[in-house]
Amino acid sequence: MNIGQSILEALNSVASNKLRTGLTVLGIVIGVAAVIAMLGVGQGAQDTITGTISGIGTNLLFVFSGNLEEEVRNPRPLTMGDAEALKDAFLAPAVANVAPILQGNAEVSYGRKTTRLTVDGITPDYLVVRNYTLLEGSFITGENLLGQASVALLGATTADTLFGRRTGLVGETVRINGQPFRVLGVLNSKGGGAFGSSDKFVMIPLSTSQARITHRPRDQVDMIMVQAASPEEVGAATDQVTQILRTRHRIALGTDDFTVFSQQDFVSTARTITGVLTIFLGGIAAISLLVGGIGIMNIMLVSVTERTREIGLRKALGARRRDIMAQFLVESALLSLVGGLLGILLGWLIAYAVGRIAVANNTPFTPSVSLSAILLATLFSTAVGLFFGLYPASRAANLEPVEALRSE
Repeated sequence: MNIGQSILEALNSVASNKLRTGLTVLGIVIGVAAVIAMLGVGQGAQDTITGTISGIGTNLLFVFSGNLEEEVRNPRPLTMGDAEALKDAFLAPAVANVAPILQGNAEVSYGRKTTRLTVDGITPDYLVVRNYTLLEGSFITGENLLGQASVALLGATTADTLFGRRTGLVGETVRINGQPFRVLGVLNSKGGGAFGSSDKFVMIPLSTSQARITHRPRDQVDMIMVQAASPEEVGAATDQVTQILRTRHRIALGTDDFTVFSQQDFVSTARTITGVLTIFLGGIAAISLLVGGIGIMNIMLVSVTERTREIGLRKALGARRRDIMAQFLVESALLSLVGGLLGILLGWLIAYAVGRIAVANNTPFTPSVSLSAILLATLFSTAVGLFFGLYPASRAANLEPVEALRSE
């Protein structure tokens, strides 16, 4: 018996009991759909998170006070002096721009509308490092910094919240913790991301933040962002930044009292976390496939019992053991393959629906159902059918013709 005949007989057998076949296939459909949906959502989440991190800027290093790997007693805070030292072209030739940041939260209001937002104290270099562009108005300048000017840049979401629009806001006055600030400009939207909106903030000169909002010691900052001259020089920039800060903080030996993260470190960490979650969720979903496979084994055993006389007749007429095995293996593989194809379609629809729901809840991300995931699910479902069909097929092939013909 050739493979074509086996497929035709399998189709006839499957079509002879449509309800039973449909219920058997349903287990595979649900299993494959769950795997496809989980892999698609996991990949979409990974792409969104890594895209958000990459969208912060290019070739960036993040310098924090304290050591995130080992405990350090009384770490020295980062200062404006540290930031100025990192700009030294002789000591740090791989560094292009340096942007110290002072972060805080404050109540921002306009008229009767009040909201609590992140207020970043920045220098002019920050806007270059973060790749921000203006929708209208102008950036914070060195003169604003020296004069502790009461000026503010608004994120797109902040402008929507306070004014209900994003244009025509230059010259308006908002209040930060009750103090008046003139709107200098509105920044173009960078969109939302896995860490929240990139547009819900207010930026003011760092010197103004020190004196009037955060009330920090005059020279202290929360973080320093460093932009390397090129992607190839990120490693060199990291070494140069580390050496300069060790010298300034007088760390000859022992544990650093600061931490330098590269943008790639964040991306790699995010990919690792989302990758583990995707595999975990996919593994849980794959259990449904095993349940579906057990369903196929069960129905094939029933089929062997029902067709015992048919098997005996075939063997009496000269059918070989491998012909009988091929007949039942093709039938079980056909059931799982059809279920796999329907499951791929259902899984894609589920992933698409999750993406739409995320967009509706202002958490936009796009599930990504890759070709590799589709091939994996298809091959795995077919393999499940073959594996769980192997025992029923072997049982059918081992029936003795005389005893099978006597069966009622």
